[in-house]
Amino acid sequence: MTFLGDEGRDAIVMKGIVTGSHFPLIGPGTSIGNMYLGPLYYYLVAPSLWLSNLSPVGPAIFISTIGLMTIGLIWWIGRQWFGRWPALAVSALYAVSPTVITYSRSSWNPNIMPFFALLTMYGVWKVWRFGYWRWLVISAVSFAFVLNSHYLGLLLLPTIIIFVLLSPKSPSRTKSVVFSLLLLLLLQLPLLFFDMRHGWQNFSAMKTFFAARQTTVNLKAYKALPNLWPIWQDMVTSLLAGKNKTVGYLAAFGLMDLAILYAFRRRRSPDFWFTVTWISFGLIGLGLYKQHIYDHYFGFLFPAIFLLLGFAFKFTKYFTIPAFLLLFTVSVANSPLRYGPNNQLAHTREIAEFIRQQSTGQPFNLALLAKSNYDASYRYFLQLNNAPYYTIHEKLADQLFVICEQSNCEPINNPLWEIAAFGWSKIDQTWDFPWGVKLMRLVHNI
Repeated sequence: MTFLGDEGRDAIVMKGIVTGSHFPLIGPGTSIGNMYLGPLYYYLVAPSLWLSNLSPVGPAIFISTIGLMTIGLIWWIGRQWFGRWPALAVSALYAVSPTVITYSRSSWNPNIMPFFALLTMYGVWKVWRFGYWRWLVISAVSFAFVLNSHYLGLLLLPTIIIFVLLSPKSPSRTKSVVFSLLLLLLLQLPLLFFDMRHGWQNFSAMKTFFAARQTTVNLKAYKALPNLWPIWQDMVTSLLAGKNKTVGYLAAFGLMDLAILYAFRRRRSPDFWFTVTWISFGLIGLGLYKQHIYDHYFGFLFPAIFLLLGFAFKFTKYFTIPAFLLLFTVSVANSPLRYGPNNQLAHTREIAEFIRQQSTGQPFNLALLAKSNYDASYRYFLQLNNAPYYTIHEKLADQLFVICEQSNCEPINNPLWEIAAFGWSKIDQTWDFPWGVKLMRLVHNI
């Protein structure tokens, strides 16, 4: 499991929920602008932290369970759309996909998106194909969790609106739509209350995000066209080909060709067109995004790619077994499960306990020097063990522990705020840990 700054931050917030000391109205901040997600993720996962006696392993197990449920749901939907054996094949490929595994074994808000995106779209499909309007309620709740996972989930909205509008009329239609919208709004109320109390901070950040489009998004749809193939190839390579670029190119090209052939030869395949629409709006939305696209940004499309592959398997029966064996082999060959555990959680807990002991019960401040991490994971265990830790804002202590996770570690005169605010200092003692982390205690240089 991963246990870095984001996971530590979430554990601190969920600990507040479990102990009753703090019930947040907002969720994690986004990587762009000053925007925040809603808090549903915290409330969803917090019970697992309580069940594990405040161990972060509990939330990681909960997220992996949701990952397993996604495999089962892909199989369940697939057998209805294209048959039992293609469904079994694509759910097996989903189960061994290195990217899926990576984002299914630790507690992080984007990791719940594939399951809830799939459940959202399955509910919409039920409404559209069979007129089961009660399923719209399930879709509304699931979509709320998608939006609380990552705002890219908004790219599901065009497909949802189109197919709800195309759904058969029913006496319960209006009632279901109104109730679903109210339920969706209700689940977004905590974030709305936060915005009202803080001068509409989140709304202003969203407005800036779309208004200042030079560095964020381009709202001209045709501008997405040059980006569609690179994004498609990256997505297929990451999800289906175990990041093997050669196999990824072949899979991206082959799946696109088979989808086009399927569209021409089986025009009356509504489930296929539903999947294509889902993927198409996602690709266009990602194509309009101007910044780097990480693997977890594809979360709302994770299941859709495998479902599209299921239609291809049904269409090309003679190529199903060779294609399946190739994709299965490269995924297993590049699986993260082939490597030993990183022991991030154990190392973080050990360093935090060591700091607590070395502080000898006296107040201390903390700083972390790392290329891509921050100190929330260490702070979680310090709080859990009632260590006398204080931020610089709370109290300027007589000692500062600096954790160095990078090779070049020069804390003296370092511009990091936690170090600079500590003032003129000197290194009092240094400890080296066998996994490459260095710990230093700084004291004031009077």
